[in-house]
Amino acid sequence: MGSDVLEISAKLSIPADELVERFVRASGAGGQNVNKVSTAVELRFDLAHSPSLSEPVRARLLAKRDRRITDDGVLVIDAQRFRTQDRNRQDARERLADFIASGLSVPKRRIATKPSRAAKARRVDAKKQRGQIKSGRSSRKDWD
Repeated sequence: MGSDVLEISAKLSIPADELVERFVRASGAGGQNVNKVSTAVELRFDLAHSPSLSEPVRARLLAKRDRRITDDGVLVIDAQRFRTQDRNRQDARERLADFIASGLSVPKRRIATKPSRAAKARRVDAKKQRGQIKSGRSSRKDWD
């Protein structure tokens, strides 16, 4: 993966000038190193205004209810899994590529179906049988 272009697929790549990377201190455990070194990466990509994305792909990605997308249509990815800045940067770019790739394919339209008459009958029969089993458990004695 080159640093100047982020390859998503054979037909789509994103230039590095559309990506905004900021290096911050990682949260969580890590001893003294976590307080000294800014190894975590915050990667920002403007989905709403990117010239690299086609309109249908942009619409599909923005329609996802992902908490990483801001109200302005900017995708923010925080990467702090690894101890080195370079590895976290690579991880953030891979996750961005996966997210964009998920919007490339058009989802199949769902075809509404109805249960068959036989399936409905089987369901009702199973319910009746279950009810008979339950009613057979209780004793028919009156407790006066």
